[in-house]
Amino acid sequence: MSRGKLAILLIVLILVADQIIKIWVKTHMMLGEEISVLGNWCNILFTENNGMAFGMEFFGKAGKYILSIFRIVAVVLLGYYIWKLTTRTVPMGYFVCITLITAGAAGNIFDCMFYGLIFEPSYHNIAGFTAFGHGYSSFLQGRVVDMFYFPIIQGHWPAWSPIKASEEFIFFRPIFNLADAAITCGMIWMLLFERKTLQSELDFEKK
Repeated sequence: MSRGKLAILLIVLILVADQIIKIWVKTHMMLGEEISVLGNWCNILFTENNGMAFGMEFFGKAGKYILSIFRIVAVVLLGYYIWKLTTRTVPMGYFVCITLITAGAAGNIFDCMFYGLIFEPSYHNIAGFTAFGHGYSSFLQGRVVDMFYFPIIQGHWPAWSPIKASEEFIFFRPIFNLADAAITCGMIWMLLFERKTLQSELDFEKK
């Protein structure tokens, strides 16, 4: 299989799987509802966020429009970069990392672009599809659906601790989706095993 076909296959598989999971959660769970999968440390917890890092917001709707457009441009540029890589000799690991990052970024952009147009709100009820354009928000203002929650270690800080004494402690609080996982896996693998290739690619692009 050529690298171009591999990239298309990976992106399509990740996008389809990501959207299937999100749509199932959106149409079968209420916001905040939690399903235990493997004991207390592996759960499906339905949350939504505005698509910005750590849930941050700036400049309201205008800020989200700006960020969404920036992300769309970034995905287009990454797609172009993948196309360029198919004509060059780079390690397969690096190529797959870039593809995973691109697929994950595209998956979350889809939520922001369309979910507000096609879904009812999830507050206090299970959302359903609605007529296009009659959803809970407008174009590029949709909220990203997250669901994977792994509170691997739960407990409390010691009473004698100088910070957060006796407060609840949870290791690995982030709630994420398959698109986030694709981005994270791609970036971690690249930083651990593809740093030389990344540096050489940065130097190549500067020429």
